[in-house]
Amino acid sequence: MSTLTVSAEQTEEELMPSHSGGEIARLHSVTKRYGTNTALDHFSFEIYPGEIVSLLGPNGAGKTTAIRLLLGLISPTSGSVRVLGRNPRDSSARTRIGAMLQVAKVPENLRVREHIDLFRSYYPKPLSANEVVRIAGLEGIEDKFFGKLSGGQKQRALFGLALCGDPELVFLDEPTVGMDIEARRNLWTQIRLLSARGKSVLLTTHYLEEADALANRILVMNKGFMVAEGTPTEIKNRVSGRRIRCVTRLERDFVRTLPTVTDIVEDRDALVITTSHPESVIRVMLQRDETLHDLEISAAALEDAFLALTKSVNQ
Repeated sequence: MSTLTVSAEQTEEELMPSHSGGEIARLHSVTKRYGTNTALDHFSFEIYPGEIVSLLGPNGAGKTTAIRLLLGLISPTSGSVRVLGRNPRDSSARTRIGAMLQVAKVPENLRVREHIDLFRSYYPKPLSANEVVRIAGLEGIEDKFFGKLSGGQKQRALFGLALCGDPELVFLDEPTVGMDIEARRNLWTQIRLLSARGKSVLLTTHYLEEADALANRILVMNKGFMVAEGTPTEIKNRVSGRRIRCVTRLERDFVRTLPTVTDIVEDRDALVITTSHPESVIRVMLQRDETLHDLEISAAALEDAFLALTKSVNQ
């Protein structure tokens, strides 16, 4: 496997892969019912070569159902599912995908190296064991029993197992749970390198910072429906306004009455104010409170957009 460098300063446009190669996976107008419960309702999306797509949604939104359909673990009630141009249950498709799932269980009485050798045996053209160890950052723990690993080490091992077959499409379900900051950032680097090599990644995560940092495209879903789709910037732009954070003696009720203020919450000793015109709000506040300090202004975060988009569906 070649080593590539992805600059942290690259823009979304520079990182956005070309779609000239056609879609690598697709759900088309898929409905999936479990008895009287509809998990997905005429749900559609595509994944293209080299894309990192983040599928976001609250618990029960249908994310797991979408992934299980793409893995061929379940069939749709209606609609179509294609992976690499084939039925995802075909062996020719399965040997070209890898998956790291939260529900995955592997024997704890095997060593990490034994797991890698076992998973490599499932694929016609696997990566070398040493390459899997390097990519997943498993140096020094190859001979440990899986059951003796820490939570973060187990996540790294499962990431390595998902890559054993050198897959064209990788499913990563909450990949950095239990990892410390350094391990998380190292895994982010490896995910970016997968994309740079033309691999496609479908990522689910509750760390919205992770989706913002990695995804070329974000899909926000709720109650089985797609509620938004776009680059991280496009999703964040769905929420109007910016944030003011400051420490002030002014009463919260007074600040709420100021023109263009749409929301206000307390954060320890500070107020966090959402407004479409922060300059005018700050001007009034400074006139009323000369002691105002620790002033910060920021754009809407992905978290703000996610909450606003999913809240609108729940109302």
